[in-house]
Order: sequence, then C-alpha cells, then structure tokens
Amino acid sequence: MKKLLHGVLLCLGLLLPLTAAHAAAGYTQTRYPIVLVHGLFGFGQLLGVDYFYQVPAALRGDGAQVFIAEVSALNSNEARGEQLLQQVQKIIAITGAAKVNLIGHSQGAPTARYVAGVRPDLVASVTSVGGVNKGSVVADIARGVAPPGSVSEAVAAAVAKALSTVIQFFAGTSGQPQYPAGALDSLTTAGSAAFSAKFPQGVPSSACGEGDYQVNGIRYYSWTGSATVTNVLDPLSAPMGVLGLAFGSTPTDGLVGACSAHLGQVIRDNYRMNHMNEINQSFGLVSLFEVSPVSLYRQQANRLKNAGL
Repeated sequence: MKKLLHGVLLCLGLLLPLTAAHAAAGYTQTRYPIVLVHGLFGFGQLLGVDYFYQVPAALRGDGAQVFIAEVSALNSNEARGEQLLQQVQKIIAITGAAKVNLIGHSQGAPTARYVAGVRPDLVASVTSVGGVNKGSVVADIARGVAPPGSVSEAVAAAVAKALSTVIQFFAGTSGQPQYPAGALDSLTTAGSAAFSAKFPQGVPSSACGEGDYQVNGIRYYSWTGSATVTNVLDPLSAPMGVLGLAFGSTPTDGLVGACSAHLGQVIRDNYRMNHMNEINQSFGLVSLFEVSPVSLYRQQANRLKNAGL
C-alpha cells in the first residue's frame, strides 16, 4: 500500500510541472498582434538590450505575436504617429491580422492614440504605460527654461539631437527624422491638451478619473507607477528622484504625474515603480517589494486575450 501511495505521489509530482506549463501555454496569445511603442529617446533594441527589457520574449514565450515599433526618438506625437501607422500597416500585411493591440510607454501612449484616432479600423486596443496623456511638469519646466527661438533652446536641441544620433547608431536603426522642439512641445501640459482636443478618445474628462473604456470599437487601458527612488542599485533611481521633486506632493513616477497618465480603464496608478521601472529598466533593477513589470505586460496580454482582442 505504501509503495502504491508513493507511486501515485511520484506520478503527481511529475505531472504538476506539466500541468503548470500547460496552464501557461497560450496565456499571452492575443487574437491580434501586440505592438510595443517606445517613448522619448527610445529605441527598439540597443546593443542587444530591449527598451522594454525582457518583455517581448516573455510575451512571445506564451503565444503572443509581438512587434517592436521604431519611431523617432525625438519628434511630435503626430510625426511619430504617422511613422507608427506605416509600421502597423506593414505588420497587418505581414501577419494577415485585421488589427493590432498597441502598448505605448511614455510618449508612446499618445503616439499610439494618434493611430487609433486616424485609423480606428486598424486598432483593437491602446494600452498606456506611464503615458504622457495630460502633459508633464518636467516638460513645462524645460520649455520655460528654453523658450521658442532662444539660444538655450538651440543648445538643448543640438545636445538632444546628438544624443539621439548616438542612440540610433548603437540601436542599428535606419534613422527616423528628429525634431527635439516638436517632442518637447508635445509633452507639455498645453501641448498635450491641444493633442487631446484632436484625439480625445479614452482621455478622462475629470482631473484624475477614468476615460471611456471603449471608443469606435477600441478598448483603452492604462497603468503607471507613482514612486521615484525604488532600488538603490539602479543608477536611474536617483535622477528619477530629483526629477520627481518638480511635482511637489503630486504622486509621480518621476516624469509623469499619476493622474496625467490615466487613459480609459485605469488598471492601477500607484505601482511602486518609476518611469524607467515601467519598462523593467535598468536591466530589471526594480523594486523588490512590487510585482515584476514583466508580469504586468503578461497580465495585460492575458486581459486582452480574455476580451477577445
């Protein structure tokens, strides 16, 4: 009897890993391809390191079709949006899918919103991660220090373009046009308001509420962090902490206020993550006391799957 019981337990022990693996299989397998859209100074992959660190592989591992957009590191929401639209059309042609799910970080959120606004027939969902949907105090301050036509603006633009050129070189991209002033204006409170006047879908009408969950057949989601210094080993935590001081007592991830990041259905706006943790940077050095950022992207893919997207 003991031998039989031992044998049963042994079989169960062998089957449990297989059952777990089977449960995970297809967890992220959405109906439509997922397109990840980077933010300001972003890239697809830099020296072998993903902008969305470890996220594409994690999504693909459980069934998702994932594509990485390559839009200007520095440009207006509209210019980046047009670049993304062209890539979405190519993805649809390659895959045969009718639509795509767009997930944008930082300026990637309004970039995705542009495509959803001009070609809603090509978009199944837009997910904003730390998105600059109502502007950033940091951008407002930067524009105040470097007003249009000033010497300080020219100097800042030259430095920004030089940095973006270096990023593009090491990222191995063909080189999209760069327009620092256009990027800065798009990220200010005034610039974001003007953009939202043209593309209001999913944007909350209240200061810190939720927006419409669905517009023109497109589902809108968002989440963001509201912490700045999250890991003492992360070299980007300190800069996020300094930038976060500009927001005073307003909850922020260091670059975007928590309420400004709201779009559509707000999944959560108080993760212990800063703006870079939201894409699992630096190299996964995130808070030890919060869910893994990679898990959030997997959960979102599963949420899209369950919604038939």
